[in-house]
Amino acid sequence: MDKEIKPIIILMAEDDPDDRYLAREALAESRIANELYFVEDGVELLDYLNRKGKFSDPLTSPKPGIILLDLNMPKKDGREALKEIKENPDLKRIPIIILTTSNAEEDVLKTYNLGANSFITKPVTFNGLVNVIKVLENYWFEIVRLPNTY
Repeated sequence: MDKEIKPIIILMAEDDPDDRYLAREALAESRIANELYFVEDGVELLDYLNRKGKFSDPLTSPKPGIILLDLNMPKKDGREALKEIKENPDLKRIPIIILTTSNAEEDVLKTYNLGANSFITKPVTFNGLVNVIKVLENYWFEIVRLPNTY
């Protein structure tokens, strides 16, 4: 018997409130119905994924099917969080898309070596971000088959 297919939850780790706002607006502009949740740094990301503290309730912090990860965040940056997620057998299958202002080749290589599934440099315009979101939606939610749970 097939399990009911549920919409993929998107979890975005982003410390900049303006970037969080633009991401939410870009999703709305793209008419993507997936739920979007935010954490503000790598510590919160790992707490969310491990159901710790304010993220312990699965109703308000549902399991993500995909993570959009900024690299440059306070407390624990995206590189450190990526490494910990990919080393955890319960979390490593969650696709992680790096979405960052960096375009440094060193960051591209390091994050792919740590297990990132994609690396995208954030567009500088809102329309560019909408386009990126549409492409992500098409690829990750329509073409690729993702596991139902991590």
